[in-house]
Amino acid sequence: MPTQHYQPQTYLARNSIGYLLKRAHSQLADQLEPALEACGFTFTQWVVMMHLRDGLALNASVLCTQLRHDSGALTRIIDQLEARGLVSRERSRKDRREVKLQLTSTGRSTVEAAIPAVVERLNLALGGFSAAELEALTRLLTKLTGMLEGQGQGTSPAAQPLQRDAGSRA
Repeated sequence: MPTQHYQPQTYLARNSIGYLLKRAHSQLADQLEPALEACGFTFTQWVVMMHLRDGLALNASVLCTQLRHDSGALTRIIDQLEARGLVSRERSRKDRREVKLQLTSTGRSTVEAAIPAVVERLNLALGGFSAAELEALTRLLTKLTGMLEGQGQGTSPAAQPLQRDAGSRA
């Protein structure tokens, strides 16, 4: 039997890993939103483009699952990005029902140009962490994600640890 970290008698939402992760996500989105707006994106548009850039999702179905978005809302986001020339749709030659998404060259350069603003906000948010603490947090979140995905230590692309340059600090 796995370790029982929570007990029904003493369980409080504010100490729950789910609550803390959701709250951290919301706070981080709030911190990133102004930087993204200055670059012409919403937070969700940015996340969609980063998923495409990093190969975490290649179609709308996977994006819906990963982002927990309904297909109608995600279709509107993709439509907006496509109208701006940032994302393209391509019907699969193997299965005509599948539509692959990819960043256009304009989309890729636009995303790359926005990354410094995002990195600046992330570094501000993590300013109270040492490099070792950030590494531990990343490792533990990667482990949790992998366990929740049923992948043991996390072998899926979404659960891969951050790659850092040897001289970088965050």
